[in-house]
Amino acid sequence: MTINCKGNLIDLATPKVMGILNVTPDSFYDGGKHKDTSAILKQTEKMLEEGASFIDIGAYSSRPDASFVSEALEIDRLIPIVALLVKHFPEALLSVDTFRSTIAQICIDEGAALINDISAGNLDPDMMPTIARNKVPYIMMHMKGTPQTMKELNIYTNLMEAICCYFSEKIERARALGIYDLIIDPGFGFAKNVTQNFELLQKFDLLKTFEVPILAGISRKSMIYKTLKTDASQALNGTTALHMVALQKGANLLRVHDVKEAVECVKLFQKMIP
Repeated sequence: MTINCKGNLIDLATPKVMGILNVTPDSFYDGGKHKDTSAILKQTEKMLEEGASFIDIGAYSSRPDASFVSEALEIDRLIPIVALLVKHFPEALLSVDTFRSTIAQICIDEGAALINDISAGNLDPDMMPTIARNKVPYIMMHMKGTPQTMKELNIYTNLMEAICCYFSEKIERARALGIYDLIIDPGFGFAKNVTQNFELLQKFDLLKTFEVPILAGISRKSMIYKTLKTDASQALNGTTALHMVALQKGANLLRVHDVKEAVECVKLFQKMIP
């Protein structure tokens, strides 16, 4: 359960935390919060001090109905931030949340350690070859359609069967290209409604059959705040509760807005292991 990030072997058998740094104006929870250099550096420093093993930087909101972002705009938003963080936090392991291979390549050249692709190569056929060429870890998420269309594509005969077939094909293709540092993300909220998200969490442990690390991205999502009849700003307690369930079901990596609380959750979970 190790991945090689810039020569560092990260053991994900002990669950790790990935802190989210959105540099978009329209993300569902923290859009617009990190729009200047000072705020970006302060938030990154805070997450690293609180125990984040990775910082995941995104410049294209993938929430349902998110606005389309051109490649040029994504580059303008993202590349200066990657360069800034590499300069100020050279030891940090930066993940870049993009589905575009050209942007992935630029960010890797700037010092990014891994790529987080919401489409697992579906939105850019050059993504997997780019990952293979650069030999960086690759997070592959399950999604149907695009952020603009996925909400209407949540029809499944058997949800878990569809997700497992998807990852079986994606892992086979990745390994055929020589990509072995893989993490899979079942994509809570991506072409899935609230009921389906809870079914996915209930059966999350089925994903362990792939014998690769599994990422859980449930932080402050609508499955929590819609169930509790509140909003994303009030969903931290619910997030922590479901993080513990995800860990018990086999999650190796938690992608979160609130690092301190997630790290505490992992520490308490570790105490439960004989």
